[in-house]
Amino acid sequence: MHFERTPFTETEYARRLALTRAAMDAAGIDLLYVQDPSNMAWLTGYDGWSFYVHQGVILTSEGAPYWWGRRQDANGAVRTVWMEDEKVFGYLDHYVQSTERHPMQDLAERLKELGKADVRIGVEMDNYYFSAKAFQTLLEELPQAQFIDATALVNWQRGIKSEEELVLMRRAGKISDKIINGLYERVEVGLPKNEVVAEIQRDALRGADGHWGDYAAIVPLLPSGSDAAAPHLTWDGRPFARGEATFFEVSGCYRRYHAPISRTIFLGEPSDMLKRAEAALVEGLEAGLAKARAGNRACDISEALAKPLEAAGIERGARCGYPIGLSYPPDWGERTISLRDSDETVLEPGMTFHFMPGLWMDDWGLEITESIRITDEGAPETFCNLPREMLIKP
Repeated sequence: MHFERTPFTETEYARRLALTRAAMDAAGIDLLYVQDPSNMAWLTGYDGWSFYVHQGVILTSEGAPYWWGRRQDANGAVRTVWMEDEKVFGYLDHYVQSTERHPMQDLAERLKELGKADVRIGVEMDNYYFSAKAFQTLLEELPQAQFIDATALVNWQRGIKSEEELVLMRRAGKISDKIINGLYERVEVGLPKNEVVAEIQRDALRGADGHWGDYAAIVPLLPSGSDAAAPHLTWDGRPFARGEATFFEVSGCYRRYHAPISRTIFLGEPSDMLKRAEAALVEGLEAGLAKARAGNRACDISEALAKPLEAAGIERGARCGYPIGLSYPPDWGERTISLRDSDETVLEPGMTFHFMPGLWMDDWGLEITESIRITDEGAPETFCNLPREMLIKP
């Protein structure tokens, strides 16, 4: 085995495989096919920008997993996964974006060679990277197999972070701090947005405290003024304007681990309305953090946030957070727990969240967020160290 290729120890990967196999057994799955690149990396260490083609990890009830993908990307697999090279399968390039054949035909042949053509196979049905055509092809090529929806099966095993993972998230948090501090120094009236984003990316990739920065799973989000009513706008070449708030949702990333953070910068003097909204949001954020304790529920955080906002006459219908950790584009969330009123998942030590109580109103927006870890007892750990307030530049 080649654990020197990965940022984690043999013990850590053994922990991950044991958790996943227990979940497979509970779901009645004999073989798990994982196509989500975050889950692939979590199980094997694979790291490459190849998720635009079909690839995946095959996990059976025993032994090391198999990595399967495009042959040229197999060269990346043997350089990043912890398994022996014979555990890496590559398919020919004539499968790529072909109208005559499909890569799942090759995968089916591999499963037949492994004697797994008639077993119960788990697949991530509701996933960005697993297409309807892929599933249809597997059904046609493996008629004796039984397919089971394994959406988020691995994601749920990733929820409680190990100490090895937390080290990387703390490094990501330092990079997030650097990005926001750099924004406060640089953002000014008349400066084009794309110029600021260039500096965000430079700070992100240069890293912090001697640790380099990876690319984040989401690009910087920074809508201004009335555009801040829409939370997922990126940037253009327009300059920052006096009298407008801009929220910046960014994340430092280290070895694919994230620590997202949002802060709002106002150029000029904010209105009394915005100041009242900020006060209610910060009060709700602090109340939610007070509830972010082991033994409480995800909904307890959401309900604590809502009370000060409701008292200020602010209605907020969206969820206010999600689990974070290792991720690839297009999302840095783990897509399991939601911090909202209907989610009664019990919080456990080692769970990590982006607690993000953003306000997106009809013609304005405001975000002040924290990335946190649920601790064994007491208050949560925050991965970033920034004032919880709207940042004002006269």
